[in-house]
Amino acid sequence: MQDPLLRYRPEFPILAHTTYLISHSLAPMPNRTRAALAEYADTWATRGIRAWEEGWWALPITIGNLIAPLIGAPPDSILMHQNVSICQQIVTSCFTWSGKRNKIVTDGLNFPSNDYIYAALRHQGAVLHSIPPAKSGLTVPLQDILDAIDDTTALVSISHVAFRSSALTDLAAITAKAHHHGALIIADLYQSAGIVPVDVTALNLDFATGGSVKWLLGGPGNGYLYVRPDLIPQLQPAATGWAAHAHPFDFAPAPIAYDSGIARFSNGTPNIPALYAARSGYEIINEIGVAPIRAKSQRQTQLLIQLADEANIEVRSPRNPAERGGAIILGVPDSFGRQLVSQLAERQILIDFRPGAGLRLSPHFYTEDNELQQTIQTLRHLL
Repeated sequence: MQDPLLRYRPEFPILAHTTYLISHSLAPMPNRTRAALAEYADTWATRGIRAWEEGWWALPITIGNLIAPLIGAPPDSILMHQNVSICQQIVTSCFTWSGKRNKIVTDGLNFPSNDYIYAALRHQGAVLHSIPPAKSGLTVPLQDILDAIDDTTALVSISHVAFRSSALTDLAAITAKAHHHGALIIADLYQSAGIVPVDVTALNLDFATGGSVKWLLGGPGNGYLYVRPDLIPQLQPAATGWAAHAHPFDFAPAPIAYDSGIARFSNGTPNIPALYAARSGYEIINEIGVAPIRAKSQRQTQLLIQLADEANIEVRSPRNPAERGGAIILGVPDSFGRQLVSQLAERQILIDFRPGAGLRLSPHFYTEDNELQQTIQTLRHLL
């Protein structure tokens, strides 16, 4: 079968000797990233402090603008941070949790780091309402989420794709219900952006977070925060820092005078080398386009399901391609899940395991079909 996306395989050195099915956790490094990091080092070496005014200071926004077309966001509505936890803390710091509108609705398959932040807000008066998963553990019933949203809800937090099952969530229905009750919504796009088409503008999302470690190929140290443009001037995050000031180099005393744009959601000095590292991955995904990546992902995840069925291995992800993200979770006992991961790694096959979920496998645009066949055949032998 002719697969035009395989022309990108040489871009990733590790693929020459490794079956890489773990892009849902850490994607492989593109060759271009090595050059980008060398560019950073050369800039620092030759331009010194002048680099700040020659582009470094603006990088959290200019790099964010590379993500914007991948998630349907307008320019200058995305700001880069070190990770999603920081983004979440900045968003929740925009709310007052001591009033009658103090409820946070979160799905029971949300990433734990998000829920840790919400639970810590209880001492400020927040009420955390977590919707438990269905009996299967694969999804959170949509109607249960909708029923939990009422006039006391301030914020609804939803993972677009569940990291434990790869199940997709209906963001449109949840956003509509949240806005009907005057609540805002924050969507975690970490497991969807770059592998599943998403349009934050069409969905009318208020906030979205994600990062580059996974499908976006940008490596660690980069999270991003999207804020709906008309909300930007209305919000004053308490989790802030000097980079959020309208005139940061005036070094003015408190209280802060916020920047008028997305930079008001900044905190301290940006992580410049990580931003250089992230750029290449975003450029590659933009070159290819999310639509062809999604089409290949749906075909190959369906192939994984077929192969697993033939090997009598339990599939713990939705079988309908329209209802899942880019990973397939295979059910194995928790007692030897990590052992299987280690045994596969010894054979240069990289996947991972999550307790209570199973083995997670994720083909990406550079994956060959025969790698999937080899992986399931090896896993069947080990089992």
